[in-house]
Amino acid sequence: MNQTEKARAFGALHQKGNPIVLYNIWDAGTAKAVADAGAKALATGSWSVAAAHGFADGEKLPMSVLIETAKSIANAVDLPLSVDFEGAYSAEPQGAAANVATLLDVGAIGINFEDRVVAGEGLYPIESQAARIRAIRAMADGKDIPFFINARTDLFLAESDLAKHPGLVDEAIERGRAYAAAGGNGFFVPGLIDPDLIEKICATSSLPVNVMMRAGAPDVKTLARLGVGRISYGPGPYRSMMDKLKQEAAAIYSLL
Repeated sequence: MNQTEKARAFGALHQKGNPIVLYNIWDAGTAKAVADAGAKALATGSWSVAAAHGFADGEKLPMSVLIETAKSIANAVDLPLSVDFEGAYSAEPQGAAANVATLLDVGAIGINFEDRVVAGEGLYPIESQAARIRAIRAMADGKDIPFFINARTDLFLAESDLAKHPGLVDEAIERGRAYAAAGGNGFFVPGLIDPDLIEKICATSSLPVNVMMRAGAPDVKTLARLGVGRISYGPGPYRSMMDKLKQEAAAIYSLL
């Protein structure tokens, strides 16, 4: 498939009630392993890619390293590739669009794009984030690529008290509608694990909703029944593999 075909195929995999499952990767080697396991598409996780290069999350990884990582994955595996691009390394709409263009040019067909102010505090106002999404959409449309913008809100991830999540749902719905109108293709709500709240957002969203698996989250079949259109695993796969690596290394060194 060429890049346009991959982008179309990726978008088609997002179906409410029949979610695409993305087991997040961080380099070409893990991309090949996940592809060989039967994945229909690939997605990086920003935390994992940063950690694999010795950096913390939050755009501490140089953008040039992320671009080269995406390029190596796209060249190694012939599957649609979405890249977790955090805040696109720019607060300004045109800067964000220009940076996303570099990812598109190396073969990516989609991004996660979050509304958290990466270099500051809190979330962008709704209209400010919508303007950034519009700029990215205009750039991608100008290249005639049906680029998938997975518009992420950090409302729930930023609030560790799960008891407060019901009070955030109305704003999440408002943000989802604004991001859809601006050109988003998916609505990502990491941190949200309450089945009733997930179902409510799925029912009100015109976009396929992405839920991230974490402790306490419903299983895949339940999420599908709630209407989720995309399931991702975030940093979980990286942490699991690193734990296994440390355990095996410790077993060897304990014998010396």
